[in-house]
Amino acid sequence: MPTPATRAASRYSLDAARLLGQLIRRARLERRITAAQLAERAGLSRSLVQRIEKGDPRCSIGAVFEAAAVVGVRLFDADTSAISAALRANAEVLTLLPRAVRAPRPETRDDF
Repeated sequence: MPTPATRAASRYSLDAARLLGQLIRRARLERRITAAQLAERAGLSRSLVQRIEKGDPRCSIGAVFEAAAVVGVRLFDADTSAISAALRANAEVLTLLPRAVRAPRPETRDDF
């Protein structure tokens, strides 16, 4: 099997993935849930749960968020109503911003 392509990641993102994995593992162990039980509840494979807990940055964000939700790790330090309010506020701001950003055109130098 060929090795997956490696993608450069910043130290910050690697540390954040590892910290989130540790928080998920800690919450799982405090609730006395096995990795297999977490995998079943979250709809993931046991090996994916193990990779998440090790902080593998190649795990899909949806899988990580689902595992965190199952064990009760709060993301964004907000409850459901605060997240809904933040989503609405961001949607309002995004409607005012351009849909796409284009690279600036180089300035034409026509001073012969």
